[in-house]
Amino acid sequence: MSDYTPQVTGTGVRARIQRGGAFLAGMIMPNLGAFIAWGLITALFIPDGWVNQIARWGPLREGETLPFADSSAAIVGPIILFLLPILIGYTGGRLVHGQRGAVVGAVATMGVVLSPIAYGLVDNLGELSPQFLGALFIGPVTAWIQKQVDKLFEGRLKAGFEMLVDNFSAGIIGAVMALVGLWLVGPVVQWITNLFATVVEWLVVIGLLPLVSIIIEPAKVLFLNNALNHGVLTPLGADQAAETGKSILFMLESNPGPGFGVLTAMLLFGPRLIRPTVPAAMVVQFLGGIHEIYFPYVLMKPILIIAAICGGASGILMFVLFAVGLRAPASPGSIFAYILVSPPADLLFILLGILVSAGVSFIVGAVLLKFGRGEAPIMDLDEAQAQSAQNKNRPSTATA
Repeated sequence: MSDYTPQVTGTGVRARIQRGGAFLAGMIMPNLGAFIAWGLITALFIPDGWVNQIARWGPLREGETLPFADSSAAIVGPIILFLLPILIGYTGGRLVHGQRGAVVGAVATMGVVLSPIAYGLVDNLGELSPQFLGALFIGPVTAWIQKQVDKLFEGRLKAGFEMLVDNFSAGIIGAVMALVGLWLVGPVVQWITNLFATVVEWLVVIGLLPLVSIIIEPAKVLFLNNALNHGVLTPLGADQAAETGKSILFMLESNPGPGFGVLTAMLLFGPRLIRPTVPAAMVVQFLGGIHEIYFPYVLMKPILIIAAICGGASGILMFVLFAVGLRAPASPGSIFAYILVSPPADLLFILLGILVSAGVSFIVGAVLLKFGRGEAPIMDLDEAQAQSAQNKNRPSTATA
């Protein structure tokens, strides 16, 4: 488990859900630095990033980009398409079976990443979407299979054959699971994505926009946000904006308010062990627009998805009541991007909607976290070591 992820005790359904969420968070939290690096490069150097935006106040004309910014932006896609999913699969494998599990988990993840090309869903690498959900699944599963195979051979090999068998077993399992990811896991993930997209589109068509958050917020935490936003909401919003000059659909997924509210609740009332990691995530999420940075915190405390849903729904309700919209997609979904693509007449009400969504998600999140009172006080190192020794020496007892 990640050093940032507190251990969950208990045997009830809630504890099991929290353990599952903590395990998923443990696959992502150690890689937050990579997410932040990607977020900073994205926010600064993409064509609509801050470097080019600032340069357009001077020598650049609209639509032009600085050469060094354009070349720097070239690594944005490979990082999110390849590096981040592989890091997640690698970390998940390592949690299950150490370094051997990490290696086979990373290999298997590559199959999931390239699955859309294998099935002809996209024509080239530039059209791929991040396969985080598949990585969260196949990395630990592949490592678990490797672990079982290693147990099977443990103590049964003659001296000198251990390395040969270890390397070939890892190679075979990694290759087989990469193909499983390519031909089985990838399509399942794509089916889940399409299902979410269909439901979201249906809710949009029948006019129950606030209820879209019931689908969007859990889908975001499962890293399906880009697929929903760019695959469904942006095309629909573009059609609407072409007719009316703006669209509310651009704001359904990209609103930074719910995530900021959740992070604020975690900063003030979350587990003390992870609070120091929250401020940097808040900056990247709200100012940089990289929402993926707050997903691990929700996975760590899955009940916080309720806070995100309430915040998202309240923000959409405000947008509907004031009949506001954006002129273009806010990508990345930062507060600055919102300001840049907001019609001047709508800006005040859009900011109000973001503020309300952040406030609601914070209040609900604080209540769900019991205002920090639900967490046991943190012991210092000496106390923890003494308690650990005491627990080790204590005989196990059955409980009703």
